Amino acid sequence: MGIPETDSATPRDLPVPTTPAGRDGLRALVEGARGAVIGLDFDGTLAPIVADPAQARAHPEAVPALVELAPKVASVAVITGRPAGVAVRNGGFAGVEGLGHLVVLGHYGAERWDAATGDVSAPAPHPGIAAVRAELPGVLDRAGAWPGTWIEEKGRAVAVHTRRAEDPDAAFEALRAPLTDLATRHGLIVEPGRLVLELRPPGMDKGVALLDHVRALGADAVLYAGDDLGDLPAFAAVEKLRTGGTPGLLVCSGSTEVPELAERADLVVDGPQGVVDLLRTLAAHLD
Repeated sequence: MGIPETDSATPRDLPVPTTPAGRDGLRALVEGARGAVIGLDFDGTLAPIVADPAQARAHPEAVPALVELAPKVASVAVITGRPAGVAVRNGGFAGVEGLGHLVVLGHYGAERWDAATGDVSAPAPHPGIAAVRAELPGVLDRAGAWPGTWIEEKGRAVAVHTRRAEDPDAAFEALRAPLTDLATRHGLIVEPGRLVLELRPPGMDKGVALLDHVRALGADAVLYAGDDLGDLPAFAAVEKLRTGGTPGLLVCSGSTEVPELAERADLVVDGPQGVVDLLRTLAAHLD
């Protein structure tokens, strides 16, 4: 069950990370899977990006791949900015035999859903969200950003998307300053993503959620796969764990839109299909 020396085209061969730290991380995952945590973003990683996030669904092979992998590792954690219940529904994770080791850490870890129990735990919402929700239409109107720009309600956060605007990049840049000012006035922060600006409470991000989960389990190795700017804190968390002696593998669900992630990754795969293929290949190499 070793790591091949070359990147083979055969589907059952493990890919070769481009960095020594990544190769060490993959080796540790294979040799010590029972103590490993697999961290996965949802949108763009397990689910293809779509114009309307409400219509996003996990890749049709994602749940079968997780069923193969989850019983062989300490935990699979889906870490997302979405509400945990929405990710569970859109992922099709509920009531699936074999996913007892799966958790969904929604709202960047503020919510947690456990497949073993089906329960969601969460603190009270931040009061700034209601204030931002009330003021946001006026802010967008004054910024002249309405054509093609729309608001996504996320319960404990609110997001503004510019993907449908006539010039999505220009609309995104034009809204950075006014949305940052709005968030700051109500004790929130702005999390930029792929043509989306999310206003949410401070103190939680995917890196904090991943570190807390890994440390709570005392994991011996970690893999994290993501595709967007919001996944950079999780990448930083894996790098921090590696400096402390916990091997880790960083995977980018390939996108030309977010080169910052691809440049830091040990391994780049071809979107959600590539992630599914990696998970299934990894599962086939584990005891």
